[in-house]
Amino acid sequence: MPLFRRRSGDDAPQGQAGRRGLGFGFGFGRGERATERAAAVGPVAVLDPACGDEALRLMLGQAAVGDWSSLRPALAAVEDEADLTWILGALADVDGVEEWTAKAVAERPDDTLPLLLSGARHITWAWEARTGARAKHVTEEQWRLFHERLDIAEEQLLAAAEREPARLAPWYFLQISARGASLGREEATCRFEAALRRAPGHPASHRQRLQQLCAKWGGSHDEMHDFARSSMLAAPEGSQLGELVALAHLERWLDLPDGEDHAYLTSPTVLAELQEAAFRSVLHPDFTPVRGWQGAFNTFAMAFSLADQRKTARVLFDALDGLVTESPWHYLAGDPVENFRAHRDRCAR
Repeated sequence: MPLFRRRSGDDAPQGQAGRRGLGFGFGFGRGERATERAAAVGPVAVLDPACGDEALRLMLGQAAVGDWSSLRPALAAVEDEADLTWILGALADVDGVEEWTAKAVAERPDDTLPLLLSGARHITWAWEARTGARAKHVTEEQWRLFHERLDIAEEQLLAAAEREPARLAPWYFLQISARGASLGREEATCRFEAALRRAPGHPASHRQRLQQLCAKWGGSHDEMHDFARSSMLAAPEGSQLGELVALAHLERWLDLPDGEDHAYLTSPTVLAELQEAAFRSVLHPDFTPVRGWQGAFNTFAMAFSLADQRKTARVLFDALDGLVTESPWHYLAGDPVENFRAHRDRCAR
């Protein structure tokens, strides 16, 4: 059945937010790109790199043309560290940012903002060099570029963290570079804890930790599920951290052979956990949308659709009003927008 056709292993994209094994957690595509398709049911489905945020849309345009003189004051005006981290992650997906940020860093060596953006971009750029191929198919030159770019990211982000210790962004992105560079569990844990000291409930840092605990990165399914559930229960009701439970079940689903995967998601235990997580988070009366909230709704919508819980999925699809995030739809073969549309239309009937 096309709706349940998954990507396999490392064949999934290594691109931005929702890329397998990397994932800034934002779930947006390239800076200048938005995809539209006519919808059979409901509003037009759109993969929007700004996720409906007009301020970010303007910044993405500035990044695309290298207009640092306009972009810098816009970034400097963002007071919330979680918002700034989210914005930097989206900007890091814009092609060519590595070129003009190098000049900005050289011209203003004491300025932390270009260091942060350059470091974030070098992580994305590293995975672009590695591509989404299986490790055995990655060439020696691709590995060289991958590690060379991660090394630059590490240097720049650590410098930014030392210069401005209160900032969240360096420690968020350093979790991703640590995983790519295989720096080990202890270092990964230290970086996650450093991020939480600066933003205890930061959803994106928790998503990075979940990835670190996945079996595909040397963790285990038990560790992953335990982390997801304990994080959700430790957070206030209405917190976005309930999404971790759905993400963990999707990761487990992805790791199962055909036939067992659908049986897993539709099992009474998993259905109960998905329902509990949704009603403690995105469907709770105290849930407050923050920048990037659409990512959590897309995650739950896909999980409930795959689990044949069409009524609950429909509520989430309706709230999204056609706005697609690349993650988690990249877990399915084909175009994320087409996958979103197919599942939304199926749940609407």
